[in-house]
Amino acid sequence: MKTAIVTGASAGIGRAVAETLLDAGWAVGLIARRADLLNQMAAAHDTATALPCDVTDPDAIQVAFHDFTEGQGRLDLLFNNAGIFTPAAPIDEIAVEDWRRAVDVNLTGMFLCARMAFRLMRRQDPQGGRIINNGSISAHVPREGAAPYTATKHAITGLTKQVALDGRPFDIACGQIDIGNAETDLLRDIARAAVAAGKTPPPMMDVAHVAEAVRAMAELPLSANVLFQTIMATNMPYVGRG
Repeated sequence: MKTAIVTGASAGIGRAVAETLLDAGWAVGLIARRADLLNQMAAAHDTATALPCDVTDPDAIQVAFHDFTEGQGRLDLLFNNAGIFTPAAPIDEIAVEDWRRAVDVNLTGMFLCARMAFRLMRRQDPQGGRIINNGSISAHVPREGAAPYTATKHAITGLTKQVALDGRPFDIACGQIDIGNAETDLLRDIARAAVAAGKTPPPMMDVAHVAEAVRAMAELPLSANVLFQTIMATNMPYVGRG
């Protein structure tokens, strides 16, 4: 049985990916801060393990990863997904605390989880595994008023390239999925705010399509790797000229 850890697994994209992998026969460790939601998911799936913790806490991440691999024997996949948005504003109105919070979760949290997964994959037998980082369309182009999120997602692209390079000698593949406008509670909130401000809500796609795309990346043999994939709502304004 293939094994995976999914961060940010309690809701949105993380939950959709975790449930898709579970339905496909994977054993999945579920990381998020909301223990109640993780326990509900684990109760509904025999091969799910709730691992409640904060991705910004290196000691908690170490315990969670070790607990999972001690039970399952190895780690084949990390879907490195946990992330946050901070309140939208021009850069001069962004609180320093919000900047630091975004960096802590979106960048440092992903680094800590990738670091732990890499360590386990490098030393297990047989050696190797796959890390998939959740980037964003914001890893390429920004949304208005989102300097902390945009900067951290650009940084994830660099992290993905570095882990992919450093993983070559150890049969560790690393790729990134850049997602544009998957319909989650978070994006629905953004759409409602747009409507309230008299703006057109963003085009959205079913989050299930994202989950299947991640599964397709995850189930490749380690001799093949999708380094970058973009999946997006067809009509979102990602490409084009004004």
